[in-house]
Amino acid sequence: MDLKGIYSDILFSVLNEKIEYSEMYSLIEVPKHSHLGDLAFPCFQLSKIERTSPAILSKNIASQLHSPYLERAEAVGPYVNVFLNKEKISKDIIDAVMHEGANYGSHSFGNGETIVLDLSSPNIAKPFSMGHLRSTVIGNAVSLIAKKCAYKPVKINYIGDWGTQFGKLIVAFKKWGDIEQVRQNPIQELFVLYKKFHEEAEMYPELEAEGRRAFKLLEEGDEEITSLWRWFRDESLEAFKAIYDLLGISFDSYHGEAFFNDKMDEVVELLKDKQLLEHSEGAEVVMLPEHNLPPCLIKKSDGATLYATRDLAAALYRQREYSFNQALYVVGQEQTIHFKQVYAVLEKLGYEWAKHLYHIPFGLYLKEGKKMSTRKGRVILLEEVLTKAIEIAKQNIEEKNPHLENSEEVAKAVGIGAVIFHDLKNDRLNDIEFSLEHMLTFEGETGPYVQYTHARAQSILRKANVPFSELKFDGLHDEDSWDVVKLLQNFPDVIKRSHRQYSPSVLAKYLVDLAQSFNKYYGKVRILEEDQEKINRLAFVHSVSTVLREGLSLLGIKAPEEM
Repeated sequence: MDLKGIYSDILFSVLNEKIEYSEMYSLIEVPKHSHLGDLAFPCFQLSKIERTSPAILSKNIASQLHSPYLERAEAVGPYVNVFLNKEKISKDIIDAVMHEGANYGSHSFGNGETIVLDLSSPNIAKPFSMGHLRSTVIGNAVSLIAKKCAYKPVKINYIGDWGTQFGKLIVAFKKWGDIEQVRQNPIQELFVLYKKFHEEAEMYPELEAEGRRAFKLLEEGDEEITSLWRWFRDESLEAFKAIYDLLGISFDSYHGEAFFNDKMDEVVELLKDKQLLEHSEGAEVVMLPEHNLPPCLIKKSDGATLYATRDLAAALYRQREYSFNQALYVVGQEQTIHFKQVYAVLEKLGYEWAKHLYHIPFGLYLKEGKKMSTRKGRVILLEEVLTKAIEIAKQNIEEKNPHLENSEEVAKAVGIGAVIFHDLKNDRLNDIEFSLEHMLTFEGETGPYVQYTHARAQSILRKANVPFSELKFDGLHDEDSWDVVKLLQNFPDVIKRSHRQYSPSVLAKYLVDLAQSFNKYYGKVRILEEDQEKINRLAFVHSVSTVLREGLSLLGIKAPEEM
């Protein structure tokens, strides 16, 4: 149910097409204070057409507005403010939630089209840091919301398993590594070796050349070097999968950069055939002056390919493999120019589908105002943060509800939910200063607050012990329940906006608003009081619980029934 649409229909029948419907719809707004009404139509635009004072127009219009959906209409200066029929509209909305359940808020405009998402993409042989959390959880939420809109998402974890850094790591392992220590604690030991290489390279710059030579051997298929690289990759993937299991995130493909090594020659040949390759300072590039972009580097002077070459090969492969309608790259905003170049090159190659590739940028986690850096050791490990979050959740449970069943499972859901929600409630383009204290606060605008509100609603329903089949809704009349009903009505639109903006924060902020509004209602109304409206109130509580649970699930967060 679209409340603005209802008001627009009523208005349009009175205005006799004096203003376009779409324009009229866009002008309708929500008054700042609820005592002024539920919706307001400003008459300024109409007054220019009618050449009449907005205040006079508002009085004329208000006097003509009549509908079963309206309680009353009032002229307030130049505005036509309306109060909606709470009983009728709330019944329609709660009936819809009760009937549709978890499907409430779904859309069909995706039409089963395929959306490929490139997300997470950590580098092998390095610990999974907070720096990769944003791509992982934003990309996962975007895919879940897209599925709610009837798209078919395909999640690809484009693992960083190729490049000069692996030559450096292999040099470090051969110089200072202990094979037994690496076997016992592979990721941590490889991380120590990686940092040591860069520390030593500052004193002995010739190490950089050794690293490049080792990577060249890897590219040429040297048996010993390749064996080490495979070992590092396998150990890394095992460690990553343990973290993904904690987060509750899975992928449809783990094809990383190395997978495209034998697919890049085709890209170079295609560019040659189209006469797009040019020589520049020994390198081969595609010039992009018509896009106001710097040249896209395809091959370095030593013949080595670059990120752009692999991304071009990956795009071609994914289109052939999945026949996608859209491809989303959930990658930090510092890569904006790179993706513009890749998309521009694909367009110059004549691929129409290149117009449906989108970079979904996001800000960084900062540590003391600075970008985290694995090389400089300024990094916070995600596994440690998740473990700490679960520990704090356990402590809270032991203090407040020591006899809770499934306490381990609930602590995991709450702790991990706190970390995910803290990330997603922030606009994705904003940088986030890392603060374990803020992330793991279980009060205020947090994931645990929304989870607790859901658990509170479930507790009320358990105490009432009324079968779902007996829950009927005929309408509530108080202002606090009406505020919640209007938010429930808005859920489908929130889903649509979250998808179209590729912004899970729209949904996360909505869930906080819904939880706050319901808790305000809970604080004022005796829900379980035995009177004729008790069943109405229970149906209302059930609907709130349904939307909170579904909203959290679309962010990749579980909703415990008890906390």
